[in-house]
Amino acid sequence: MPTELTLALRPQARLDLIDVTAHIREIEPDFLRRHRQALYYSYHTTAGYPEQRLCERLGYQRDALEAFFRSFQRLFPPEAGYRHDRLELRAELSEEARRHEPRNADAHLTYIGAGLLPAVCYRHVPDRPVYFVDLDGVYDGRVRTRQTTVVGFDRTQRLAIRRFAIPMPAHRIASVNLRDHALGFFEQLHAWLSGFDLRHGRLDLLLPAEEQHAALTVNEYETLLMRHDLAEVLRNPFRFMAETGRHALQNPRAVPGKALNYAKYDLVRLANEFIDRLRLHESLVERVLNKFLALPAARFLRMKRGLHLLVAPDATGRPTIRQGRYQSPILIQWERPSRDVREIEVRLYRFE
Repeated sequence: MPTELTLALRPQARLDLIDVTAHIREIEPDFLRRHRQALYYSYHTTAGYPEQRLCERLGYQRDALEAFFRSFQRLFPPEAGYRHDRLELRAELSEEARRHEPRNADAHLTYIGAGLLPAVCYRHVPDRPVYFVDLDGVYDGRVRTRQTTVVGFDRTQRLAIRRFAIPMPAHRIASVNLRDHALGFFEQLHAWLSGFDLRHGRLDLLLPAEEQHAALTVNEYETLLMRHDLAEVLRNPFRFMAETGRHALQNPRAVPGKALNYAKYDLVRLANEFIDRLRLHESLVERVLNKFLALPAARFLRMKRGLHLLVAPDATGRPTIRQGRYQSPILIQWERPSRDVREIEVRLYRFE
């Protein structure tokens, strides 16, 4: 039977990597030994998990992973003119909320650009850590408390596959909140789930091969963040690094031309700093980072074509999609599709 465990985590710095397996061994020592695999779930939009494949490539080294995420933080430095951080424009915030709301657009964009995920499935490897990566763990001297759920299991059974059509805006660069009640996508998912006998499992949201120039993420769907800051990143990933004054792009809108050349130059510099810091010259890490140089600027970001969502029982025992208060699956595009819709393939798995 799958086993569920929920932990409270306290980061020690704004960027902090917390080994969740160490906490699990303290609370329930035999939890990881009982199960071959586990799904790790974060309820936050500036803290999540890297894929196990990335951790394997970096040898599960904490320093390597930290340097990897710091490289993306260089692309999205704090206080670089983000619209999301102009709290006076945030109509959804009360005056009281504005006094406490963090200016953390850089953490949201790092989460998206570096490919962090709310849910990951790891095969259990003894003595190997599973890192919860917090990008905004301490703000203005206040330490956040984070929550994560771990579901241990031995195998999965695929129960069903279904495709959903998602209407897209007419804009070339656009994002769609898949949790929006007006869209009805989540309502359809929950109605679909109700027909299956399961307690713990996962939903995989996948972009089919024909859906090009698009990606999926989970984050806060705040209008200024999604429609302005993220759109600027898709036009030119170095837009906000340039804003700090360290890089002067003569034509920031020319992604296919001059800005791409700047991006390649800066990627080499960032990759070399990363490699030199870890003394990993000519290593696999160098090949992993430098592969991005062959991609267009709008695609070297590690945005995903698929993601997991945790399915677990609600208070009545019915299967439901677990999500944090501010989490929304988001469909992003940087070119128009051939039709006015994009398709998402959804696969339902039961944990056993």
